[in-house]
Order: sequence, then structure tokens, then C-alpha cells
Amino acid sequence: MNVLIDEIRYHVELCGEGFPLLLLHGFTGDASTWFPFCSEWGSQSKLIMPDIIGHGKTESPGELSRYQIESAAHDVNGILDKMGVQQVDVLGYSMGGRLALTFAILFPDKVRKLILESASPGLATESEREIRRMKDTELANFIMENRMESFVDYWEGIPLFETMKRLSPAAKVAIRKQRLSHLPNGLAGSLIGMGTGSQPSWWESLDQLSCEVLLLTGELDQKFCMIAEKMSKVIKNAKWDVVKNSGHAIHVEEREKFGTIVSDFLLGCVKGHC
Repeated sequence: MNVLIDEIRYHVELCGEGFPLLLLHGFTGDASTWFPFCSEWGSQSKLIMPDIIGHGKTESPGELSRYQIESAAHDVNGILDKMGVQQVDVLGYSMGGRLALTFAILFPDKVRKLILESASPGLATESEREIRRMKDTELANFIMENRMESFVDYWEGIPLFETMKRLSPAAKVAIRKQRLSHLPNGLAGSLIGMGTGSQPSWWESLDQLSCEVLLLTGELDQKFCMIAEKMSKVIKNAKWDVVKNSGHAIHVEEREKFGTIVSDFLLGCVKGHC
């Protein structure tokens, strides 16, 4: 389905029945990221899977302000309002995790449970953010000035995704096809507007979260394990789970484990017992 929010046409996929579960994909992903979980989570949740602005079948506007993470969070809220959804569980991965956290902070009454996979509250200091903004702008310019194949070659080779090289050839081909499907200006706008250098630092707001929070990191992703450890000490109702034998993209690298952990958390299970 398509939903028009402030003149931007958002594409949203739906599956399943039950309490709404909003799923927010990562940078260079789209709603199809979550399709493998429709059969598992769809028996207990209604999955709402938007293509985030600049990605997939959602429009990629030229106005950079529309990509700011607070603006994207307001758009997500608009989608839910148009669907008549009063409250949701939210799961976000990486960039989608930062958007999920932003949404939970801006619209706390809308969120029952929050799941952050390999996500960060942003950079704590302005100097860190300035350095990151410069790097994101350079990468955005690279995307606009080169073929998408050149950017995807680079993106696949960054250390963050080293563990994904262990995936099957078919899985790697599917992920590459997804990444190549995006418009250059959409990805560039997302980097500039939703990058960790541009978003507000939410570190000082974490203690305001009143919903249940699940932090998920892969044990081989040391950077985000360190971030999650710090977050778990600040968030009141946080549980932190480390998935063995996984890197950054747990939902891809250890799909079965990831699906079970999320399902148990949503159902309120303890050590597999509901």
C-alpha cells in the first residue's frame, strides 16, 4: 500500500494479524528485509513495514530537510495515524534502530515495546558529530558522482559487514540486488539527514524511556556491543541480549535465533517459557 504524508508517497508492506509491530530497516535496505519473519511473527503481530524515506519504493525528494531523522519520525507517526494505529511495538535495525529510538522519544505514548538491533543513540559530542557529518557528506557525494555499483562495492567491503561474507552466495546476491535498487539521491539524502552526525544525541534522553526495551547486538560486533552495554546501564527497563556467532546484521546472519528472541520478547516469555 501507499500512504501520502506531507506530499511524500510512502510505500508500506503489511502482513500478519495481532498487536501492531512496526519494523524499520537499515541503510540500503527496504521493507523486504523483514519478509522472512512474516510467517513467524505474523501469527502474533500485524507487521507494518515501511520503506524509509529515500529507500525502496518510497519517494526520494530533493529537499534535504525531509530526510532529517526527526522529520522521518514524524512521517512514521503520520503513517500510523492514517492507518488508525494507536500504539505499536517497534523494531529497528542500525539506521532504522536510530529512527525507532527517535520515534520512541518523540512519541512515547505510541510505543509499547522497543527493540533496537545494532543501534546507537548517536554521538555524544558536537566535535564527534562534526567529523561524522563531513564523512557522511563525502560518501553522499561519492554516491551522486559514481555508479551505484561503485558505492555498493565500497559498502560491502567496510569492516562493519565483514561477517556477512560468510553468508551463502544466494543470500549475498539478494542483498546486493536490494542495495543496487535504490536511487542515488535517496541514499545520499539519507546519509546527510539521518546519519549519526546529523541526528541529535539521545544519550541524555535514554532515561526518559518508560517502555520495555530490548537491545540486541552480535558478539562479533564489538563497537555496538560497547554501545549497548552503556545504553543498558541508563535505560530503566532495558534487557541486553548478545547473539553468538553474529556480527552487525543479526536478522540476516542468525535469522532463526533473532526471530525467536524477538518473538519471546514480544510475548513476554522468560527463557523460552511463556
